[in-house]
Amino acid sequence: MTAYAHTSYPRVHPGVQRFSKVAISAKNLVAQFDVTRNIALILLSAIVSTVLVVVNQVIDTYTDGHMLAAWMFLWVVAFSTIALLATPIRESVVSFGPAFLQWKMRRAERANDHKMWEVALQDPRVMAEIQRAISQQ
Repeated sequence: MTAYAHTSYPRVHPGVQRFSKVAISAKNLVAQFDVTRNIALILLSAIVSTVLVVVNQVIDTYTDGHMLAAWMFLWVVAFSTIALLATPIRESVVSFGPAFLQWKMRRAERANDHKMWEVALQDPRVMAEIQRAISQQ
């Protein structure tokens, strides 16, 4: 008599499945990363900290034992600065993004042109190609 054993093995290792899910999650997280928002938050925190340092210096000059009132005033200034400057800073950073990319592209083009010119000074064939392109324009 013959007996058959039927075993079912998974076709994919469970560890590989977990790792692929983690990799997809990491990819989605990186895709959602917004540089302009982070730059705006850093700029806002720098401005708020500057304002708080100035207000703290003024409060230290004028307080005579009224530290609770001075502390409350300091935090009112902090939160009002955040509330008033959050939107304008975010808008300025968003509008700065395309201008920065254009500047970066122009700089890369100038660097490439400079490299090509250096090559053309050394190689007469490249210089002839450049002269022919200029004469065709």
